[in-house]
Amino acid sequence: MRAYARELAGRFDAGFDPAGSGVEDNELVPPAGLFLVATVSTEAVGCGAVRLKAGEPAEIKRLWVSDTVRGLGVGRRLLDELERHAAVAGAGSVRLDTNRSLTEAMRLYRSAGYREIPRYNTNPYAHHWFAKPLT
Repeated sequence: MRAYARELAGRFDAGFDPAGSGVEDNELVPPAGLFLVATVSTEAVGCGAVRLKAGEPAEIKRLWVSDTVRGLGVGRRLLDELERHAAVAGAGSVRLDTNRSLTEAMRLYRSAGYREIPRYNTNPYAHHWFAKPLT
């Protein structure tokens, strides 16, 4: 999703390179994970992924919603579906990281029941880390 990378590069202090965030594309496809794209007609307006590793919490990655549809619940629906997939795959909890400039994302995570946790990775773009138990 070029729009995703373009927006993040413009919002992050030091730009954004998806390759630098520690996630390989093959980790976001079954059975290792799942990558979803939200569309309106044929236009991609959002995306999100979940990475699954045995014995670890599931990890939400690449959650993004175009500013053209923010506030319409697209992000919440993507997040809900990624959490559902993680739970079906046997994950007991889910975690994620985010950049301090993504205030909309942090608001979404907190409203969805995520709580801030200590740093769990070395993602150079992350400033906040969150987790949520799955029931």
